[in-house]
Amino acid sequence: MKQITNWLFATAALVIATMCTTSCNKDDDDEIIIINDTTIINEIINDADTTPLKCVAPPFLKKGDKVALISPSYSTPMENIEKAAAVLRGWGLEPVIGPNVEKLDAGKFAGTVAERTADVRWALKDPEIKAIICNRGGYGSIQIVDQLALEEFTNNPKWIVGFSDITTLHGMLSNAGVMSIHGTMSTFLASSGGTDQTSTLVRDLLMGSVPQYSVPAHSQNITGKASGTLVGGNICTFVPLLGSKADATAHGDIILFIEEIGETLHNIDRLFNMLRLNGVLARCKGVVLGEFVSCSTDLAYFSVEHMLHQYLEKYNIPVLCGFPAGHDSKNLPLVMGAPVTIDVRPDGSTLTFNIDGEQTPVNTNGAAPLAISVEKLKEMAGKVRIK
Repeated sequence: MKQITNWLFATAALVIATMCTTSCNKDDDDEIIIINDTTIINEIINDADTTPLKCVAPPFLKKGDKVALISPSYSTPMENIEKAAAVLRGWGLEPVIGPNVEKLDAGKFAGTVAERTADVRWALKDPEIKAIICNRGGYGSIQIVDQLALEEFTNNPKWIVGFSDITTLHGMLSNAGVMSIHGTMSTFLASSGGTDQTSTLVRDLLMGSVPQYSVPAHSQNITGKASGTLVGGNICTFVPLLGSKADATAHGDIILFIEEIGETLHNIDRLFNMLRLNGVLARCKGVVLGEFVSCSTDLAYFSVEHMLHQYLEKYNIPVLCGFPAGHDSKNLPLVMGAPVTIDVRPDGSTLTFNIDGEQTPVNTNGAAPLAISVEKLKEMAGKVRIK
């Protein structure tokens, strides 16, 4: 009996070992990915919908159209909102100010979650409002994700404009199937008077003039050409949204855009690794790195781009560095959810939107910066205490 028992144990051990060997050696993309002779084990840990995003472009604006000014995140002084409204009137548009923008909650938010959600819903539902410009970023849009259904963005598609914390709304719009504009907001319109190129490119884009960008060469670029759907934005804003209905990175064939302000390199590294471990980088056709303003070099890299290059070079995808969008004095508009093509060459790059509209060449090297301090930019991003 003892011999039989020992034989059974030995047989069972052999079967288990064989099963383990078979499992570890199977050719399964969800388990092992080979990239440039580097083995990445269990990188993809989620069951993302890798169906490519298909987004529609809202109708372009015409003179006399109404544009809502709302505050989904931090509060903005009414004086700034009124100055931005004056800029819109100068563009031939009719501004309408959200009912709750003067509210204040917890010392920073532009009203309670319910009040901020109500303003977003009001602007989306009103058929006479043809576009929405957010007053400011900061923080707070994550609080309204579960308050809005994606269908609310598709019932009456319209352009939503903003950046920084408004990255959350861009993600929801992309998942809903509607394009949006990563671009300047009321606070900046008030500061510049709307005459700088950052502002006028947003104006022209709303009116149907689609920029086709030429970008100078960058030492950390990775050459190549790729097409996909543009998603992303402020990395501190969209990484916490992974797995939510505002997570546009969960789809396949994406071109990922990233920018940041006032963060340490180690924190950006942490966030970037969260993207990697969630399989986002494996779904990328290409990457666009925007501005990384006042990001302290607490790790031994020359720059954020230098640090991220070590990860991205393993994926054999093009990487376009130094695109002037984000929290810098130049913040050129990008159409999120749009099909784009990036062509990264040793002598420079291009970023083109494959959408209807009047195609307008724009050399980003010639874009004039907005006269605004880094500390003011940090304040607008919610990275320092508001005085």
